[in-house]
Amino acid sequence: MRWMLGAAVAALCFAAPGAALAQEAALLERGRYLVEVTGACGNCHTPMGPQGPLPGRHLAGGTVFDEQPFRAVAPNITPDPETGIGRWTDAQIATAIREGKRPDGSIIGPPMPMAFYRGLADRDLAAMVAYLRTVPPVRNAVEKSVYRIPLPPSYGPPVASVAMPAEDPVARGAYLAGPVAHCLECHTPMLPNGHSDMTRLGAGGMVFRGPWGETVGRNITPHALRDWTDAEIERAIRTGVSRDGSRLRPPMAFWAYQHMSPRDMGDLIAYLRSMPAQQ
Repeated sequence: MRWMLGAAVAALCFAAPGAALAQEAALLERGRYLVEVTGACGNCHTPMGPQGPLPGRHLAGGTVFDEQPFRAVAPNITPDPETGIGRWTDAQIATAIREGKRPDGSIIGPPMPMAFYRGLADRDLAAMVAYLRTVPPVRNAVEKSVYRIPLPPSYGPPVASVAMPAEDPVARGAYLAGPVAHCLECHTPMLPNGHSDMTRLGAGGMVFRGPWGETVGRNITPHALRDWTDAEIERAIRTGVSRDGSRLRPPMAFWAYQHMSPRDMGDLIAYLRSMPAQQ
């Protein structure tokens, strides 16, 4: 982890001044895109009101997820030194995102999708950390999460290194649906222990409660999408309009996904088409 972040910094330090600035700008732009668009981190970490995100509270935490296994409260991930992550090192932020472990050694529980985030590529993880450093700090202390299930001592051995996906539409789409946008987290049934049922990826069924009422994650495998065109799938993801013209509801982050690049959207749809059908 430290090697990965150090390598990113070293690449900037040894580049020519103009090239270093261009690399830094590219890293920050990639981080912005991951955090604000495909990752839609604000969907959980920005407190919401009846009309959407609360003004001046971007990524400041406080959203409550009250389910049978837990009462989880999204933390403040702005650089505020007192209530956010301002005093964390880059490596500590990266470890929290990809391995679910805070600087004090405590484990981050669901609904943080650790089963998927462990697959974040080194370059993308470094970009996310760099971008989070630039977010305006917001002072907002949030209550601690309460878990009615035991949390594991870890989510696996430390992640040494993860490469970017192969330049193949399905491989890139799988990376988007899993580690980046974690579509499979919300569209996969939840087990009693609060984690995703990895044997039923994409089958839907998870219940979400919020200011919008109660919604159920839909089946996004070919079993449900076989009659949908690519254009209809894209419209649903970007705008929240279903195949029959009805409106889809939160917590699907249409506000973020509407800005997804055409290539990423095409790759994501290619992957959804390739998934095993689940009923």
